[in-house]
Amino acid sequence: MPKISVIISVYNGEKTIEATINSVLQQTFDDFELIIINASSTDSTLEIIYQIQDERIKVFTYNRANVAVNRNRGFNHAKSEFITFLDADDLWTPDKLEAQYKVLLENPEAGVAYSWSNCIDETGKFLRGCSYVKWDCDVYPKLLLDDFIGSGSNVMIRASAFSAVGGFDESLSNAQDTDMWLRLATHYHFVVVPKAQILYRISPSSMSSDILGLEKSNLQVIKRAFAHEKAASLQHLKRYSIANLYKYLSYKALSTPPGQHNFPVAARFLWQTVRTDPFMLLKPVIYKACLKLIAMSLLPPVAAQVLLTKFPRLSNTSTFLGYEKLDLV
Repeated sequence: MPKISVIISVYNGEKTIEATINSVLQQTFDDFELIIINASSTDSTLEIIYQIQDERIKVFTYNRANVAVNRNRGFNHAKSEFITFLDADDLWTPDKLEAQYKVLLENPEAGVAYSWSNCIDETGKFLRGCSYVKWDCDVYPKLLLDDFIGSGSNVMIRASAFSAVGGFDESLSNAQDTDMWLRLATHYHFVVVPKAQILYRISPSSMSSDILGLEKSNLQVIKRAFAHEKAASLQHLKRYSIANLYKYLSYKALSTPPGQHNFPVAARFLWQTVRTDPFMLLKPVIYKACLKLIAMSLLPPVAAQVLLTKFPRLSNTSTFLGYEKLDLV
């Protein structure tokens, strides 16, 4: 029986699936099974997968469904004590499995191990580092404020813990990862590997994803988390949690290319950012964001893109992420 089950869910991932699979096969720890859930891809995804010869790979095809459903499907095929998930466009460094497996063995009280992440673009070029934090043990208060795990491609989980909390919530259209980490954190300790081992790919298509669905699902997850008995003494954090969400949504809304942005939605997110955290009015990023939004809305898309390229400091609103309040507990 393999020690780790790696689960990849893919739908029409022909552009990235080979590199993603290879980042698993090149791991320094090799006692794993790789379960690939193909959600009825209509491109050449399956052909690419079948060209990779490795007895550890197991492929299962199902009708198309959301990522929560597909990850749970993968878990139902898993045979290992530890499980980990990888999105079909993300990558791992070669030591990811070994480091997380080792730290979980060294900390038997922990149910989840996580590492740091770096963001890359479509070509694999480094964009920025993600949340580099060293929070161990009871991380529930920290997760209430922000999903510092970063993506579903990060954690390694004891299969018994995953099963105990009931798997991913298949009713959520977004934020399934955040919801899962919070439910795990109500019962289990987390342990960190302080190295950037997950390469989280950001593409124009991901930037223009269902941002309203992202808002709705995250607000639902926040409401559920603060209703849990473990959050009884942490209700003062709720407004900061919502403020952090709208800072992230503002960044996300303003990261779409000119012509693809939604002015009313982006403007509302900026207003909610200021309303939930008035101190943001003292920060230059709010005014940069307003100027960027006006430029994208008044100018033709090509002209707006030329302007933003010429003035990159105006274009870059990632500072929003730096103003998320995380050190309140």
